[in-house]
Amino acid sequence: MFVCSLIQVPAVTLTANIIWFPDTFLVNKVPAAAKLMDKKSLQAIRTQRDTYLQQRAQTLTKDVQSYYVFVTSWMMKMESILCKDHKSDKLAEDLNSRCNVFVQGILYAYSISTIIKTTMNMYMSMQRPMTKTSVKALCRLVELLKAVEHTFHRRSMVVADSVSHITQQLQSQALNAIGNAKKRVISDKKYSEQRLDVLSSLVLAENALSGPSTKERRLVVSLALCVGTQLKTFKDEELFPLQLVLKKLDLISELRERVKLQCDCCFLYWHRAVFPIYLDDVYDNAVDAARIHYMFSALRDSVPSMLHAKHMESCDQLLESYDKEIMEVFNEHLLDKLCKEIEKDLRLSVHTHLKLDDRNPFKVGMKDLAHFFSLKPIRFFNRFIHIKAYVTHYLDKTFYNLTTVALHDWATYSEMRNLATQRYGLTMTEAHLPSQTLEQGLDVLEIMRNIHVFVSRYLYNLNNQGTVFTGYCFLLDLHREGKAEKFNRGIRKLGITPDGQSYLDQFRQLISQIGNAMGYVRMIRSGGLHCCSSAIRFVPDLEDIVNFEELVKEEGLSEETQRAASVLDSVLGDLTSNSAEGTEYFKMLVAVFAPEFRSAKNMHLRNFYMIVPPLTVNFVEHSISCKEKLNKKNKSGAAFTDDGFAMGVAYILKLLDQYLEFDSLHWFQAVRDKYKKEMNAVVKEQNVQSASQDEKLLQTMNLTQKRLDIYLQEFELLYFSLSSARIFFRADKTAAEETQEKKDKGNLFQGSVSINEAATFIGQ
Repeated sequence: MFVCSLIQVPAVTLTANIIWFPDTFLVNKVPAAAKLMDKKSLQAIRTQRDTYLQQRAQTLTKDVQSYYVFVTSWMMKMESILCKDHKSDKLAEDLNSRCNVFVQGILYAYSISTIIKTTMNMYMSMQRPMTKTSVKALCRLVELLKAVEHTFHRRSMVVADSVSHITQQLQSQALNAIGNAKKRVISDKKYSEQRLDVLSSLVLAENALSGPSTKERRLVVSLALCVGTQLKTFKDEELFPLQLVLKKLDLISELRERVKLQCDCCFLYWHRAVFPIYLDDVYDNAVDAARIHYMFSALRDSVPSMLHAKHMESCDQLLESYDKEIMEVFNEHLLDKLCKEIEKDLRLSVHTHLKLDDRNPFKVGMKDLAHFFSLKPIRFFNRFIHIKAYVTHYLDKTFYNLTTVALHDWATYSEMRNLATQRYGLTMTEAHLPSQTLEQGLDVLEIMRNIHVFVSRYLYNLNNQGTVFTGYCFLLDLHREGKAEKFNRGIRKLGITPDGQSYLDQFRQLISQIGNAMGYVRMIRSGGLHCCSSAIRFVPDLEDIVNFEELVKEEGLSEETQRAASVLDSVLGDLTSNSAEGTEYFKMLVAVFAPEFRSAKNMHLRNFYMIVPPLTVNFVEHSISCKEKLNKKNKSGAAFTDDGFAMGVAYILKLLDQYLEFDSLHWFQAVRDKYKKEMNAVVKEQNVQSASQDEKLLQTMNLTQKRLDIYLQEFELLYFSLSSARIFFRADKTAAEETQEKKDKGNLFQGSVSINEAATFIGQ
């Protein structure tokens, strides 16, 4: 019998990880008990202990499932009964149901706590390995234990109000039972000292129950009833309900203390090795990510015990070490993995066209990590762990650093930021980098290193570097009449290159490359002005910027503040000068190269304006040919805009000071008149031939009319582009007029000095 009792109780947890084995204690501390047990009995006890662990490991998963149902059902009952108001006609029934639910919660907490402590401590004490499945199951039980505690805490105000009413009801039930027993004792006329003691004890119990339900009063009631239950004062059907009522009274009166005691998880400090496995499980099952709050609540239970540590000079060292250890594990097994996985998902989603990985969720599975970002911040020690903010900061930092390393990838990271917002709800910070990188993915520095390749392949758009014209559908039959057309046709007699280009084609390409270089300069300058304007947009008035260093000195502030103010003045000065200087950068390019172009050794260029008309004819034919290729399968050489030619012609005419000479040709007006004349002739011919109803002839005339319209439209576009480009180079002024303008400015400056001197003299 003695051995059987020891087998039924394999171990008892005293506190934290201190476990007590009855057989070991009796053998070591009680020699008389040791003599009663032989070696076989002791071995049977140890074998039974191993069997208990094995059975517990096998049933843990089922236990978790069962308790999960029990606890969740209990939590729903708690929310249900505590949300209802007391009804006067059903007050006793409501209080009784609340009492039963409260007691049920304590009993669940006691059972779960016993399973966790006994199992974990036995594994540790007996040095048995624990499987991951068992660890996960025990951690689930820890979560359920803290869920019970949080349910009581969340409804603590209503619970406290209910406890006072429930204790009064229980006391009333106990008083009724004791009153009935007291009447039975009084009705018996036989006198004896034992009967008097029983009656006195019942009266004492009544007096103790008539006041507040303190621990001392309940102890007096328990002792008094030990005497009061003698002489069969209570019937069998009365005694058990009374004992049950008093047991409930003990639990309800100490409800807060009992919940705190049973749900205390300070023992986890000695079992921290399970935390990494738990985090891996949470990461793999992101749908239940919210349960991590319960685990951190359990980990915080170790703090009060550590505050009483005596083996170290200061308990703060122990707390810091514990905090550091938990956070390192949390970062390694969840936060860092989450950051890398989110970054990987964003990259693969943006680069799906590269087919870098199998994205089929039916093959590789699907894990919705967005559940982590809906979690409220987790409190641990003196910090709040905000998973969403942590991942957002990581992505912001990573994208910013990688963008600075490879500026041409800025559009990719911008797309990843937008995807992070749409898919995970992360509020990303715009890096504002870079402000002068082409949208097409070309880096400015890379262009500068290969400027000769850029100007030969880049097709400049005068109106907007990133905006395109509407696409056209074109039909071709080249028109080759007039002097410019004859020159363009005759130049081919001088020979052509292997790829079919004439000397005029090569000349046009050279002029277009010069224009593309001008377009690149304009683009870079526009980017610089945009950057400067973005940086200086917070300065209210560029014309009146105060000197912060002087203001700081006047206030007598520290030297560090003065140095900071000086740096601020320097930065503002640089931004102001950068945003204002270089607005006439085309004029600078003209001033540098004009003397060389107009020198005696380049006199062969004095008639350059005469070759512009045939160049325009050549360009129009080239432009129509490029646009036609847009509708073909082989789009080699296709293009919809090339304003580099217009920029190049405008620049060279300005360098040679030949705008007036070119305008004297009235070239574009002549082209306009020529095509309109031919189009009118075609219309008249169509009217004459319409009577004959020759369909083939009418189709030919329609094609001719459309061809003439296309050529006229192309010349008009070239005219508009050239007129716009001439504005950049101040085509309204000749070289002589600009020289005179400079002299006038110089005289004006000298005159202002003289006026200032006169004012000074008058003042004296």
